[in-house]
Formats: sequence, structure tokens, C-alpha cells
Amino acid sequence: MAHSHAEKMSDEAVLARLGYKQEFRRAFTPLEVFGIAFSIIGLLPSIASVLASAASNGGAVTMVWGWAFASCFILCIGMALGELASSAPTSGGLYYLTYTLSSPRARNVLCWIVGYASTIGTIGGLASIDWGCAVQITAAASIGSDQQFVATDIQAYGIYAAIVLSQAIICSLGTKVLARLQTVYVACNVLLCFVVIIALPVATPGELKNSASYVFGNFTNVSGWPDGFAFILGLLAPLWTISGYDASLHISEEASNAATTVPWGIVLAIAIAGILGWVVNVSLAFCMGTDLTNILNSPVGQPMAEIFLSSFGKTWTLVLWSFVVLVQYMMGSSQLLAASRQSFAFARDGALPLSRLLYRFNKYTGTPVNTVWFDGLFALLVGLLALAGPAAVSAVFSISVTAQYVAFMTPIIARFAFGNNFKPGPFSLGVLSAPIAAIAVMFMMVMIVVLCFPSAPQPQPTSMNYSSIVLGGVMTLAMIWYYFPVYGGVHWFHGPVTNTNTSPDQPTQGETATFGAADFGTSEVKT
Repeated sequence: MAHSHAEKMSDEAVLARLGYKQEFRRAFTPLEVFGIAFSIIGLLPSIASVLASAASNGGAVTMVWGWAFASCFILCIGMALGELASSAPTSGGLYYLTYTLSSPRARNVLCWIVGYASTIGTIGGLASIDWGCAVQITAAASIGSDQQFVATDIQAYGIYAAIVLSQAIICSLGTKVLARLQTVYVACNVLLCFVVIIALPVATPGELKNSASYVFGNFTNVSGWPDGFAFILGLLAPLWTISGYDASLHISEEASNAATTVPWGIVLAIAIAGILGWVVNVSLAFCMGTDLTNILNSPVGQPMAEIFLSSFGKTWTLVLWSFVVLVQYMMGSSQLLAASRQSFAFARDGALPLSRLLYRFNKYTGTPVNTVWFDGLFALLVGLLALAGPAAVSAVFSISVTAQYVAFMTPIIARFAFGNNFKPGPFSLGVLSAPIAAIAVMFMMVMIVVLCFPSAPQPQPTSMNYSSIVLGGVMTLAMIWYYFPVYGGVHWFHGPVTNTNTSPDQPTQGETATFGAADFGTSEVKT
């Protein structure tokens, strides 16, 4: 799948041909490029955050076979995305490629849409991860108090805010420190998975152990939707868990040999998560008993925590759960790092409000600290939606997937829909490129629609899925700003901006140059 360029170029030369100067330290090794994607996927804590979705929409079958089914399609998305990332390894690669691969008439507005969808998706991902972490902490408090403590929404938000702010401090550190942390995160992720895979079956009482026929064949639907549609709705669990892998792309400018390591980091993170996550789900299905209603409605407030409590008892559940919370926290830290790099890239191209302020490096750490705190504060605002109830929480989880799928689909479609001279980088799918891209796009289109459905039919206002309203509302505001008379982006935004001859705090628009068309398949770039 991988082949080399006829002419090897340094990462700095590749970036210069794309129109950008080298500003970050390239401190991320191949393992760490893989690590940031894998740590955001998170596996066990991620599965814990959305287990209720799979368990209520088919039980064991959705947990086991739904995971396997979705993982295959997600891998197709990752391969199509990896091929694009290899051709233009830059932090804003999604909107950059959308611009360079689209028709001259459509490129500016499509670039704008993808840039905002990617920015919103990464911040939404941070909010959903950290809200999941806050719920896990409140579940631990409930277990420790023998279910006497039940956190209020305000208390949960306070925990959430503390998580986000502490992660912003961590992500303000230097690139080398942040890179080394990814190896620690990967090790903790894998170790935690194996502890559960091995220890849970050993500790589970015989009366709670399920047969193989139950694990691989029992379909229990308590959602109220028809069984077939319930199974599809249950795919939110693997879709949300195996997400955030575009983080490898967003740290392209901090990675060595980025044109090769970034796509492989994306693909390997998805593949390993798909396999290891499937084994985790099988272990959970074998050890959760058959009373799904009890698991879903447990006073603990967390289905996986209830499964652990029934198997390990209070003390060992708290010990194991503390590591689940720790790994979930690590996920959020990596997600904020990736989100800040996307925001930095978009600000560098002058498209975000306060771009001149956001496109700055801290002189002590050599990192864009301003975008770290911008994303952190934005995540605090998004988190306020959780105070509106479970439906709003569901919207936050869904928007992190739907917004990212909009950002993923557009450059993939643009590559084949418009006349352009795209040439793959070192990572190429060859003759499989078009069919894999078609599968990926069709799957994302279907799932965007599905993820806008409520968790139960005939929903009340408190149980409605508001993800389409939230995503649509934010994107509408972005488009209003784009078309705003006199001051809107339509009057001054012309796509990616070269900074090879400008000061880092001076994003500009207007001149014309070309970069790397022969080597990277990119067409004219506005600068």
C-alpha cells in the first residue's frame, strides 16, 4: 500500500510546497503519531461512555456484531482519509485539500464549511469526552457511597469544567513533552483493556456469566424502535468510540516523515481499536448477565460501572474504575491537543474570529497556547448544553461524529467529483482508492442521518435528539458570517494562506501562488 516518492523531500520542504513555513518542532515519532489517534479512541473508557446506546438497541448482538460491522466501514473511512493526509500533510489538511481539489467556483465556500465543521467537530469531541469523564467520576462517587450520592447536573458540570481547564494547562506545554505523553497514554489504554479482558471473566459470578449463544446471538431491544433500526442506532457506540483518529492529521506539522507516518497512524489506530474493542465487547457480553434493564437503570448511573460492581465488588471496582477515569482524562487531553492544532491552522488562514490573536506561538513553549485556551473555553460553553438534560448530552456526543463526517466526506468527494490533478503521497490505495472512498462516503452519509434520530420513537422535548439543531445552528452562523454584507468571508476569504513570507501574527488574504501541484496533486492556492 505504501510506495516512495521518486524524489525524497524533507518535511520542511513538503510543508513549504504546500505554502507554509515550519513553525512547530517535529517531535512526534511514528509511535506517537499513532498514539495520539489511539489515545483519543480510548477504547475501554469510550466504550463505557456509550455502552448504554448499544445495550439498549440490541444488547449483546449490537455490542458484538454491531462493533465488528461498523469497524469495517470506519476502516474504509480511515484509509480514504489517510490517502488524502499523505498527499498534503498539514494541520488543516481537510479544508486545505477541499480547497485545492474543488472547482474554482465552489472551493472558497466548501473550504470554509469544512474548516468550520472540523473545528466544531474537534471541540465537540473534546466536550463529549470530558463530559463522559465527569459522569464516570460521579459514578465512582455513587459506588463509594453505596449509591447514596447522586450528582446534580450543576455538580457534574463543575467537575467537567475542572477537567477541561486542567487539560488546557497540560496542552500548553512544549511539543516534546506532549509527544512523549502519547506513549504513556497508549500503554495505559492497552493495559487497561487486557486487565478487563482477563480479569472480568475470572471475577464474574457464575450466575451472571452468559453462554456463547447469548453473546453471539441474543438480540434484546428495549429502545422502542423496530429491531433493524435499533441495531443501526446502536452503531453510535462504535462510531463515537472509534473517532478522533484525524488527530494524527492535525499534528502533521509536528511529526517526522509526516506523509508516511500520519496515514499509517490513522489506519493502524482504527484497525487495532477495532480488533481490541471487539474483544472487550465480547468479554463484557459474557459477564453482564441478562438483565439489561437493571444495568441501564442502575442508580450508579453508568452501565459498565454496574457490570464491574456486580463482578468485582465495591473495592476492586473503585480501583479499576479510577484507571478508567484516568484513561478517559488522557483521551480528553489528546483531543484538546488535536483540536487546538486544527484551530491554529484555520486561524493561520485567517478564517476564525480573532485569527490574529489565535495565530501566535508562546515564546516559552513554542506552541499555540492561545488556541488551546480558545478551544477549552469554547468546550466549556458547549458543555453548558448538558444542563438541559440527557437529550442535550446526546446531541453533544452525536455532533462530534456528524460534524467530523461532514469534514471527512467533502474532500473525499471533491477528489473524484471535480477536475483536479490529485496525486497520492507515499500512502496510496491504488486501484482500490475509488471503491473504498465510495464505501466510506455512503456509510458516512447514512450515519449522519441516523445519528440525528432520537433514542426512542415518539420523543418528548426532553428526549429529542437535538444534534441536527445544534450542528445546523452553528453551521448556519458560520454561513451567515461568510455571506454577511461587506464584512463577510465571501469578500475576503480565498482559501489557504501562505505564510512563508509573512509574520506569524499577520494572516493575510489576496495574492496568488502555486505549491506542489506536481508532487502533491494540489492546484492553485490563494495566499
